[in-house]
Amino acid sequence: MSIETLVENPHIPAESAPVLSAPFDRASFDDCVMTTYGRFPLALEKGEGCRVWDTEGREYLDFVAGIATCTLGHAHPALVETVTRQIQTLHHVSNLYYIPVQGQLAQWLVEHSCADRVFFCNSGAEANEGAIKLARKYAHTVLKITNPVILTAHASFHGRTLATITATGQPKYQKNFDPLMPGFHYVPYNDIEGLKNAIVDIDTGDRRVCAILLEALQGEGGVRPGDVEYFQQVREICDENGILLILDEVQVGMGRSGKFWGYENLGIEPDIFTSAKGLGGGIPIGATLCKQFCAVFQPGDHASTYGGNPFACAAALTVCQTLERENILQNVQDRGEQLRTGLRAIASKYPNHIVEVRGWGLINGMELKADIELTSADVVKAAMAEGLLLVPAGPKVLRFVPPLIVSAAEVDRALQAVEKALAALV
Repeated sequence: MSIETLVENPHIPAESAPVLSAPFDRASFDDCVMTTYGRFPLALEKGEGCRVWDTEGREYLDFVAGIATCTLGHAHPALVETVTRQIQTLHHVSNLYYIPVQGQLAQWLVEHSCADRVFFCNSGAEANEGAIKLARKYAHTVLKITNPVILTAHASFHGRTLATITATGQPKYQKNFDPLMPGFHYVPYNDIEGLKNAIVDIDTGDRRVCAILLEALQGEGGVRPGDVEYFQQVREICDENGILLILDEVQVGMGRSGKFWGYENLGIEPDIFTSAKGLGGGIPIGATLCKQFCAVFQPGDHASTYGGNPFACAAALTVCQTLERENILQNVQDRGEQLRTGLRAIASKYPNHIVEVRGWGLINGMELKADIELTSADVVKAAMAEGLLLVPAGPKVLRFVPPLIVSAAEVDRALQAVEKALAALV
């Protein structure tokens, strides 16, 4: 539904409609908005499906999707209908009352995962904060650990709050924000001996490992899939030692891996896992999900004013139901295989520049060689000139995370743009 249609609604006075058509002024933007992002010189104002348009009217194929967030692409009819109806009905109330659509969304998530309980918030960082708090309370009240420690992986990414940047195993995100939150220790990813040694070293007296927090596939850390054997051994270690296994599914969950959840690719079940990004298809919502035995939160332990409000939950429920109704997971598997095959064909033409192509479903990375000057940002800029939007996953990895509805023709078009971009650079 267009803004014009909404303005014509008798419940919305015309004079209250916002002015959305003023020309974009980059200088004014830069004067007012904090410089927390190194933005590309591109201002986007419209989207449809897997395409977006900038303020100059130029069209781009979007293989960023709001960084793995716009599950159904842009302006999907089902999502447009849902949010229009919901904003005209009831968009926000407090969690002091029952919110029916929140219950429906929680039921869908429980029925389509290993979880028994759900807590709703607004973002991936908040979902991971909830998981950390849940693990700490479980450690104190059930395991009787005085000084609980959570293991996380090097090169991980779990959010930008103080606790989640501490959980994040990348010093660049922590610089100048110390003192950091105590109670975290880092181990190598996909290295079972490193993890075992850390548990032995830490478990002394009242200081013990209470949880292991990992990504099923490291996204910001370079699109690195978890090793099946490693994760199965981690699950066994957790079971044998009473340790909670927490999986961060913020980027890889909600169908992006070709399955609803990344852990399904690993043949295990976590005790706690988190979701956000693709859950709302671009509407902010996050969720902390857990099994019944560790659902130790009581009234007053945790809360979120906006978390699980009717607007966000209606949007997320539509995303969930559309994924299932339209069999979008099959498209993710098919288009992911097509994309990786095409990227590997391109990589074979540049053996001196490209290390490998890796990923699951529609979260894929192309790694550039460390000893060349070419960076992922260089390729992103060159691809942008060819009408394709990509996002780096570190200085040497290109990330491909299109909407899950991407077509075979659009994947072919993206591959052509990547090949042209590399040819222009190399």
